[in-house]
Amino acid sequence: MKDLKTTSYDYNLPPNLIAKYPVEPRDSAKLLVYDRKRDTITHTIFRDVLEYIPKECDIFINNTKVIKARIFGRKRTGAKIELLFNKPLNALEYLVMIRGRVKIGTEIFFDNSLVAKVIKLNGDGSRVVRFEHLGKSLRFEELIMVLDEIGHIPLPPYMKREDKKQDEIDYQSVFAKNAGAVASPTASLHFTPKLFQELKDRHKTYQLTLHIGAGTFKPVDVENILEHPMHSEYFEIPNSSAEVLDSDREILAIGTTVTRTIEYYARTHKKSGECDLFLNPSNPPIRVNHLLTNFHLPKSTLIMLVSAFVGREKTLELYHEAIDREYRFFSYGDAMLII
Repeated sequence: MKDLKTTSYDYNLPPNLIAKYPVEPRDSAKLLVYDRKRDTITHTIFRDVLEYIPKECDIFINNTKVIKARIFGRKRTGAKIELLFNKPLNALEYLVMIRGRVKIGTEIFFDNSLVAKVIKLNGDGSRVVRFEHLGKSLRFEELIMVLDEIGHIPLPPYMKREDKKQDEIDYQSVFAKNAGAVASPTASLHFTPKLFQELKDRHKTYQLTLHIGAGTFKPVDVENILEHPMHSEYFEIPNSSAEVLDSDREILAIGTTVTRTIEYYARTHKKSGECDLFLNPSNPPIRVNHLLTNFHLPKSTLIMLVSAFVGREKTLELYHEAIDREYRFFSYGDAMLII
């Protein structure tokens, strides 16, 4: 029953091991390699990752691109408001988080004549808004262009710092293409253009898209993990990628978002839609063979996903080993390869 208790996924992390900035160059990060068959741990650096990836293995990446989802505005009263874009709900309505008091009908004014009008208050603290520009309601592709001019990269709250210009580069993967995420697929951040090209030279590489939402940072705050209301995120899988998923080829998922998308497809055969799959020891992977990932927050759905691959006790053992070796944790931190 321990595997179902949220408290069983807790661990103590010294604050100095929370990475506030990435290492330079990207591929000089530390890499912990865990071989499940041999039950061995190897410590190396990320630029040597290709030496450990099984040769007969196809690679799947998430090509989502982080948008400048954090914007600052004012109400008619002059009161300051911070808004974090989360995702579109339909053509003209958007799910957001707002720091500051609002009610239905509240208008928030931003630079470049952008206005957000609150149309719904959700019980979980999120809000539904419409965005307008010079009296016209904005569709997603129009909104992104405005956000790109006035917005900020939405760094995770645990970094406890404001974004800088360099984060516009550092917080994107080298293969980011489809705009829509409010958090980065962080396992991908370790690849330099050169290392990614070497990966493609050695392995067949396939893309999919999952637009990571703010829910990825939501802690599990129920006693039984199975009672956690899992967030959903939009995904899309190209036909060429789906064909490989339908085969018996070995697969390495670059990151937890790729893993969730593939595993959702393996269960539903849907190539697009909303993915709300919660992987944990009671719901292990059935299609992904190998995982490259970062080190995740205590009591998060992401550490539970890692536990779905290697078990909860082994996951905590690996995390404690990483702490002892002073690995850097979370989005800008070091990496782990599970083979």
